[in-house]
Amino acid sequence: MTQLLVGPLLRHVGPDTAAVWVETDQPCDVRVLDTTTPTFTVHGHHYALVQIEGLAPGSDTEYEVALDDQTVWPKPGSPPSRIRMPAPGQGQRISFGSCRVAPGVEKTHGPDVLGAYARRLAGGHEWPDLLLMVGDQVYADETGPEMQEFIKARRDTGEPPGLEIADYEEYTRLYQLAWTDDDMVRWLLSTVPTLMIFDDHDIRDDWNTSETWLRDIRAQPWWHERITGGLGSYWVYQHLGNMSAEKRSQDPVYRDVLDADGDAGDIVDKFAERADEQADGTRWSYAHDYGRTRLIVVDSRCGRVLRDGKRAMLDDDELAWVQEQCRGDVDHLVVATSLPYLLPATIHHLESFDEAIAGGAWGRRMARLGEKIRQGADLEHWAAFERSFSALADTLLEVARRDDGPQSITLVSGDVHYSYLARVANTSTPISQVVCSPMRNHLPMKYRMIQRAAYGRVTDVPARALARLAGVPKTPMRWRLSHGPWFHNAVATLHFEDGKAFVRWEAVDPDTELYEIDHASLSKTPRL
Repeated sequence: MTQLLVGPLLRHVGPDTAAVWVETDQPCDVRVLDTTTPTFTVHGHHYALVQIEGLAPGSDTEYEVALDDQTVWPKPGSPPSRIRMPAPGQGQRISFGSCRVAPGVEKTHGPDVLGAYARRLAGGHEWPDLLLMVGDQVYADETGPEMQEFIKARRDTGEPPGLEIADYEEYTRLYQLAWTDDDMVRWLLSTVPTLMIFDDHDIRDDWNTSETWLRDIRAQPWWHERITGGLGSYWVYQHLGNMSAEKRSQDPVYRDVLDADGDAGDIVDKFAERADEQADGTRWSYAHDYGRTRLIVVDSRCGRVLRDGKRAMLDDDELAWVQEQCRGDVDHLVVATSLPYLLPATIHHLESFDEAIAGGAWGRRMARLGEKIRQGADLEHWAAFERSFSALADTLLEVARRDDGPQSITLVSGDVHYSYLARVANTSTPISQVVCSPMRNHLPMKYRMIQRAAYGRVTDVPARALARLAGVPKTPMRWRLSHGPWFHNAVATLHFEDGKAFVRWEAVDPDTELYEIDHASLSKTPRL
């Protein structure tokens, strides 16, 4: 009997469509409701994305998964999986988080907030319309005990990359462990529509930090298989489900994979190579409208410009696309990027200072020191791509000052292993940065102390002065952190309804129960 290895995952849900993704142990036909889809094969692994059409707005439908007409899901004792379609005019709830390390590390990293969240939803708590995973869904460079046993059984870990992920095959096992380690998490992913975007650990810590980092890593003999396997598996396991039904039907790689005569591994590998080289204009960013709320999910990792001394978080085409999406006619604009756009001001100015120094503002010797500090201290957020930061800031401020602009602009991020709220001053439309991280990870105490110190204005003044001395221009916007920092394993939920926007952060306690950390309105603009 054919087995279900991973999934089902309920992915993008449109006005009348829903996508259900699965991985199986052999080729088969996959049936969900009245739709049957054959699997496709990549490097000996078998997948299907079942696109269901004609779902009624506001409907709530239980579903099963059958492989070759044998029902394999839901598992015995599991709550029923369902597809809940949005009703016209209803508000939107978007839950999000990031940084979920491998299972088996609870003693050091604390309990998994996603498992606690799943159990509460199963108990009847109000469901979100969307779960957004904003980076580090898997850790290719910090593997857990089960993954390490798998690696040791297939190759010599005394040779690089050691206990890190080496290729597509190991990535498949990594995803399987991440998405099947908890039956309730597996049920949650089958029931709540989920969208995703990568961050560095999905590939490797500090991925694409700088031109120097990229040159050094590409000189490693094991890197080609790692990046090819990482981007190829990301396309299969994460990116396919981010696309709408229309976009997916137009995607040339997906069409080629479905049309392949046998295994499509070479097709996916060649695509991954082109994406890494940025040779074909691959765009991992995407945007979806949910009623009058627009969600823009921005790739802040793979699409970076790093060559020939040029630095940009987004290339010109990608930046223009993001700017166009921001200018849409919506009530609420949500821009999700794995890396926080607005950091504590002290850290922001230090990162922009270091970028200028590493770029030669104070000479070659200081440039080498600046690069060493950049890589050692992970100074590679939006602040370390000053021109990209300013370009997006100008766009957001332009939109916020329009008479017909949205009622709220919310930036959503993870990455930093703590949560907070920052607010931009003096705009007609409130602009807020909401950060929620991690889901299952931790920040060592010495780094917590540094982050707390960075919140004060005392450290902001000298950091700002250093940036000015290095020639960094004044930032287009001013902001202040108004809530946090919190260092819990947490999940946040945005709520948009009747022209108002709210956020709530919830953490998991040692007994794996959720409790509220804080909440805030996102519909008010502070005066600084």
